[in-house]
Amino acid sequence: MSDVTAKEILQLVEEEDVEFIRLQFVDILGNMKNVAITSSQLERALTRGCMFDGSSIEGFVQIEESDMCLKPDLSTLAIFPWRPQQGKVARLICDVYRPDGSPFDGDPRYILKKEIEAAAKEGFVLEAGPESEFFLFDTDESGQPTTHTNEKAGYFDMGPVDFGENARRDIVLTLEDMGFVVVASHHEMGPGQHGVDLSYEEALKAADEMMTFKLAVKTVAKNHGLHATFMPKPKMDTFGSGLHLNLSLAKDGVNIFGDAADENGLSKEAYYFMGGLLKHMKGITAIANPIVNSYKRLAGGLGTPKHIAWSRTNRSALIRIPSTSTDHARIELRNPDGTTNPYLLLALCLRAGMDGIRNQIMPPAAVQANINEMTAQQMQEKHIEALPLNLKEALAEMENDPMIRDVLGEHLYQNYLKYKKKEWDDYSSQVSDWEVAQYLLNV
Repeated sequence: MSDVTAKEILQLVEEEDVEFIRLQFVDILGNMKNVAITSSQLERALTRGCMFDGSSIEGFVQIEESDMCLKPDLSTLAIFPWRPQQGKVARLICDVYRPDGSPFDGDPRYILKKEIEAAAKEGFVLEAGPESEFFLFDTDESGQPTTHTNEKAGYFDMGPVDFGENARRDIVLTLEDMGFVVVASHHEMGPGQHGVDLSYEEALKAADEMMTFKLAVKTVAKNHGLHATFMPKPKMDTFGSGLHLNLSLAKDGVNIFGDAADENGLSKEAYYFMGGLLKHMKGITAIANPIVNSYKRLAGGLGTPKHIAWSRTNRSALIRIPSTSTDHARIELRNPDGTTNPYLLLALCLRAGMDGIRNQIMPPAAVQANINEMTAQQMQEKHIEALPLNLKEALAEMENDPMIRDVLGEHLYQNYLKYKKKEWDDYSSQVSDWEVAQYLLNV
C-alpha cells in the first residue's frame, strides 16, 4: 500500500470491520514485538504515535530513559487472514522514535533505512528475494513442540509422502491474502523440511516481509497441529535450514547486475558488489548466523556453504550465480539462516556491496569444484578461507571489521555483542547429552 494516507487507512479499517491493530516492531535480536490497540485508538496512533516502555525491550534503552514512541509506516497495513472475519485483526509495522521526535538509533529498521538512503544518493536501489527453509514438526499431547515427524519425504516430493503439503498450501494462500508474491513452494531435502521462495522486493519491504513470513508460517502450522521452526539445525542426522538471499542492484528501475558480453553474465558492478560482500563476510557472519546452533548447520556439510568463495556451478560456495537472463542477473548469498535479523543483514550486505563498488573490489577467481571435498592444501593453494567456526569466532570477526560497527551504530553494536557473548558463555557452561555419553563411563 504505497503512498497511502492516514485518512485512507482509517476508512479501510472501518470498511473491513477491523477491531484490533497490532503495532509491530523488531528488537535488536530479530524478535518481533507488538502492542495491540483498538480501532478507536488508531487515529491517535497515526497522528501522535504510541508510547511504550523501551527499557523492557532487549537491547533498547535503560530504565532511566525508557519512554519511546512507535510511529506506524502506513504502507505496511495488512489484515491477518487467520484471525476472525468479524472484528478483524490488522497490523502496521512501526519505526521507533525517542520522545524528542528523533529516530531511535537502536531500531534495526532505522539502520536499514539509513543504508538505503545512502545508496539512493548514488542512484542505487537494493532488491532482495529470500528463499526460506523451515521444518514442520509434530506437537505432543499438550501442544508443545517436538522434533518428531512421521514423514519420510525428500526434495520436491509430493503427497501422500509429503505430510506437510496441506499446511504448506495454506501458508502460501495466507501469504497471498496478505499481498505477498510467492514464487515457489516445495518440500525440501529433509523429512518435515519445507521451502518457500518470495519475490524480489526493494530491501525495506523485503525485510518487512521476511519478518511477517515467519509469523504467518508459525501461525498456520499451529492451526494444523504442527510446530514450525526456523532453527538452523534442529536434528543432527538431517539437513539444516537456511535463508538463501538473492541480491541485485537497480538504477533508474533497471537491474544493473547483468552483462550479456561477460562469460558469467555479470556486470562490473555485480563483481564489485560481490567483492565487497566477500571482503566483509567474516564480520557479517555474526549477524547472518546469529545463534550457537547456526554453526551446527554450517559445519554439517551436505552442500552447506562454509567457505568464502563464489561459483556458478556448485552450491558449496558462499555465493552462487544462478543461471538466468541478464535482465534478472543476481547473486545468491547462501550462508544466512532464518534466525537472522533481516534488517541488520540487508543493511550490512548493502554497505559491504557498496564498499565493493566504491573501491572497485574484484572478487577472487570463481571456484567451480566442490569446496567441501577439497583438502586443506588445495584450499590454501586457491586462497580459500573459511567462515567462523562458531559464534565466539564470529563475534571476534565482527569486532575486527570497523564497517560492521559503523553500520550498526555504537548503541546497537555494543548491546548486540553483549547479548551474544552472554549467549556463548551460557552455552559453553552447559553439559550436553553427548558429553555424558562420551565421558561418564570412561573417565
